[in-house]
Amino acid sequence: MFTTKQKITKWVLTIVMFTAGLISIYPFVFMLSSTFKPSGDVLSTPFQIIPKNFTLLNFETIFANEYFDFVQWYINTIIMTALVLIFKYVVVTMTAYGFSKIRFPGRDAIFLVLLGALMIPSDIMILPRYIIFQKLGILNSMWALILPSVVDVYFVFLLRQAFIAIPDSISEAAKIDGCSHVKVYWKMIMPLAKASISTMLLFSFTWSWNDYMGPYLYITDIDKQMLSVGIKFFSTGAAQDYGAQMAAATLVLLPIIIVFFMCQKYFVEGVTSGAVKG
Repeated sequence: MFTTKQKITKWVLTIVMFTAGLISIYPFVFMLSSTFKPSGDVLSTPFQIIPKNFTLLNFETIFANEYFDFVQWYINTIIMTALVLIFKYVVVTMTAYGFSKIRFPGRDAIFLVLLGALMIPSDIMILPRYIIFQKLGILNSMWALILPSVVDVYFVFLLRQAFIAIPDSISEAAKIDGCSHVKVYWKMIMPLAKASISTMLLFSFTWSWNDYMGPYLYITDIDKQMLSVGIKFFSTGAAQDYGAQMAAATLVLLPIIIVFFMCQKYFVEGVTSGAVKG
């Protein structure tokens, strides 16, 4: 049985967490409600959750805009994000497998050097990356966004820890049966680390889909732009179309919500499995 003090503490914590939850969800509710309001009603007070003047004009504005091609931005972002996930899956999982299941001279030392890269602030790499991309001729293309995202030391560490947690006896038994490293990697390790890999893909999808700095710095043509920067164009100029901004933001957020609900059963399991000591 709970004591009176414990009951009071429990109720206080419940109220605090409930209040924090309401505060956290308010921007989402505001965005969703404003999507179906005329721009003039978005900032009107008092705030109305259910629009008084319900309208779909904001969607017409973003899809039929004579200056901006929202559909093209959406297609660009989908292609870019898909390529990031595919290449990152191959590169990161293979690298993590090599550092966890293959013994070679200097393995731990090389891995420590990779971990040291996590200490370098990303802002320092902006100018060097710009110069490198210029030399490679990939500025103003989505490859300037894809290539930096493929090699992710953080997820190499996460998956390495998850792979280490898989007993070596499994891979050794597969090798005795004649399996190569490629077969062990693909048929044994990948299925057993599905939760951690799903976590990596979920985070990578969110980060790539919402990336603002990369498209802003490396892409100049408006037709090649991504959604995160494209939405900004609805707020430029003397008159800002808040309704169109909210409608565009809702459509941008929708895929993230769908993907999260699809992968949420792997989320907690993946994070905890990556925390196993190696």
